Amino acid sequence: MKMNKTKLSNKIRVVSNPKKLKKCPEKRLQFYTCYASAVSETLKKPLFQKFLRWIIKREKIEKKAVKDIQVRMFPFQKENGKSLAGRCNNEGVILIFPKRRSLLKKKLQKHKKEKVLFYLKSRAMAALIHELLHVKYEDNESKVRQLTENYFGIFIRHQNADVKSRHNVQKMLFGF
Repeated sequence: MKMNKTKLSNKIRVVSNPKKLKKCPEKRLQFYTCYASAVSETLKKPLFQKFLRWIIKREKIEKKAVKDIQVRMFPFQKENGKSLAGRCNNEGVILIFPKRRSLLKKKLQKHKKEKVLFYLKSRAMAALIHELLHVKYEDNESKVRQLTENYFGIFIRHQNADVKSRHNVQKMLFGF
């Protein structure tokens, strides 16, 4: 099977923990459902998928090594209290997590809704690029981070966003 014939977008799906679904208040559930749908749609967009295929080809990543891409409905908090954007395991399962609702409310107090939405979508794309690179580079976090910044920078430069917006999003994502 040729690498570019298998669609990575077919492996993207929204997943939730049934226990968390039962405990989640209606308003919060509605928020995270919309969030996960927006992220899933963003990651499946043809232009982004084409870019991922280019990365896979350029980095010589075995596409069949990625078995599943799960857009999780609820955030994952590490022991240090920080939220995790994504994770990849040895079985080729990539998980993409949302930001906590409380953090997004804070961002909405400072920024316009469009800018926050652009940030959320950009965060998800950068997380998928990052975890995809982990498929090849496994535990080499510094290399994966550097490549993620480079590749995401290439992708964002080819979007319609103005220079100031691109710089602000890159600053929020990568801290430069």
